[in-house]
Amino acid sequence: MAFPVDPIIFDILTWLFILPGAVLLIIGGIGMITMPDVFARMHPAGVIDTLGCELILVGLMFQAGLTIVTVKLALILAFIFFTSPTATHALARACLNAGVTPRVDEEKSAALSRGGRP
Repeated sequence: MAFPVDPIIFDILTWLFILPGAVLLIIGGIGMITMPDVFARMHPAGVIDTLGCELILVGLMFQAGLTIVTVKLALILAFIFFTSPTATHALARACLNAGVTPRVDEEKSAALSRGGRP
C-alpha cells in the first residue's frame, strides 16, 4: 500500500542536502588555499570535502527516486566515504617519508611536551 507523496517534498529535501553540501565544499576549498602547510591543507580535503560530496549525493538521491540511479549514487557515496580519508592518510604518509615536516608553533609544542597548557 503506497501513499502518494507530493514531489515538492522531495525538492525541498534535495535542497536541504545540496545547499549545505555546496557550502561545505566552498569552505573546504577556501581552507585548502588558506592553510599554512601541506598537512593542514589535507584536513579540509579529507574531512570537509567528503561530507560535502556525500550531502550532495544524498540530495541527488532524493531527485532520482527509487531507480538504478539511486543505487549508483549510493555506490559512489560508499566509494568516496572509504577512499577520501584513506587517500588523505596515504598522502600524509608519503609527505612524511619524503621529508616534509609539519609546521609547528615551537612555543606551543614545547609547552605541550612539558605537560602544560599552550
